[in-house]
Amino acid sequence: MTSAGSTSKEPVPAAKAEPRYRRLLLKLSGEVLAGKGSFGIDPERVNALAEEVAEVAREGVQIGLVVGGGNFFRGAAAAAQHMERVTADHMGMLATVINALALQDALEKKAVPTRVMTAITIPQVAEPYIRRRAIRHLEKGRIVIFAGGTSNPYFSTDTAATLRGLEIHAEIVAKATSVDGVYDKDPRKHADAVRYTTVSYSEVLTRDLRVLDATAVAMCRDNSLPIVVFNLTVRGNIMRMAMGEPIGTLIS
Repeated sequence: MTSAGSTSKEPVPAAKAEPRYRRLLLKLSGEVLAGKGSFGIDPERVNALAEEVAEVAREGVQIGLVVGGGNFFRGAAAAAQHMERVTADHMGMLATVINALALQDALEKKAVPTRVMTAITIPQVAEPYIRRRAIRHLEKGRIVIFAGGTSNPYFSTDTAATLRGLEIHAEIVAKATSVDGVYDKDPRKHADAVRYTTVSYSEVLTRDLRVLDATAVAMCRDNSLPIVVFNLTVRGNIMRMAMGEPIGTLIS
């Protein structure tokens, strides 16, 4: 109770932090869906990943997502074992559709509307990729998972992610990996490897750092689309990235 003539002031709540990016393209490797295994889909891992993505979407961030198919099939690896490369790559594209459907199921169980759009036409399973429709889905708050790569052999899912990121006018391509950024050499093989906080597109290409497919890096360079590479295995890193916290390595 206050005395006459005195005033009391309620504490002003701190302003809620706003996401740094309003539209982003998140690139996941297929292997992350396998969890501790080396093959297939681990439901617990998919559920945990979906929860992280859902949290970011609830902040109003529009998310396009590309997932690889390496937990089922790698076209380049199969081609190295004398399978015809085009056939092998098409099999890899179909593996990305399997992963996209698994992620869609997990996200929608968390009440996050999600659409799978595939570059390979499978009308009974997913929508065909149509750029304007994809943008409309994003504007309506739906997560869009882009499957089927680019539908062309010899192009990686890194390149597909860059292409879709450019087409939907994403502000950044975020590549989630099992390491915490870009190093001057493989940190799993060299104890003295040094991590970059920032690095230029040209240095990534000239030093052959191989964090992304060279075609993807060149496309981002030519269109001034930044890339952030960060560690997906740390809980909350997707949110930190979306909020603009300096995690991982920024390629710009």
